[in-house]
Amino acid sequence: MTEEKNSLHEELQTAIDENSEEVVEPVFAEEEVVESGQEEATAESNELKSAQERIVELEAKLEETENRYLRLNADFDNSRRRSRLDLEATQKYRAQSLITDLLPALDNFERALQIEADNEQTKSLLQGMEMTYRSLQEALKREGVEIIEAKGKPFDPNLHQAVMTVEDSNFEPNVVVEEFQKGYKLKDRVIRPTMVKVNQ
Repeated sequence: MTEEKNSLHEELQTAIDENSEEVVEPVFAEEEVVESGQEEATAESNELKSAQERIVELEAKLEETENRYLRLNADFDNSRRRSRLDLEATQKYRAQSLITDLLPALDNFERALQIEADNEQTKSLLQGMEMTYRSLQEALKREGVEIIEAKGKPFDPNLHQAVMTVEDSNFEPNVVVEEFQKGYKLKDRVIRPTMVKVNQ
């Protein structure tokens, strides 16, 4: 009887052990699958995060490169425009230095032509000087030189240099009464302002 009882007890224990092994094994297998799946998901998540960070980094570099290209292109355009304007100005005012050097000679011609001739020889000499003076003026005019009109005009500090003031009822206030030295413009640039007397 005791032997049968022990035998049954052993069979029961074996059945329990077998059942418990059967139950335990799938549980461990599922846990391993879950852990493996989590590891794969974590690895994929890390790769995706790394790829997104790389994309953001590359986009930032691309934007920086594009901005640098645009700045360089704008600098190049500005430099080219400045060079063109400088070249145009050089061509436009190429004769300025020569004209500036000739102005004192014109002043001397004007003073000499104001002399009154008392004999034929002086008259002839003055006529020759006047012809030379006119030729010089015409040559300067072809280059774009203009005499700045002043007498009877309102005083303009950009065009006139006031060296004297006077009170004259025949003229409006701030009007040029007299010219002492002619002023000249080369195209739109004042080479020398007119030296004037201005009414107060």
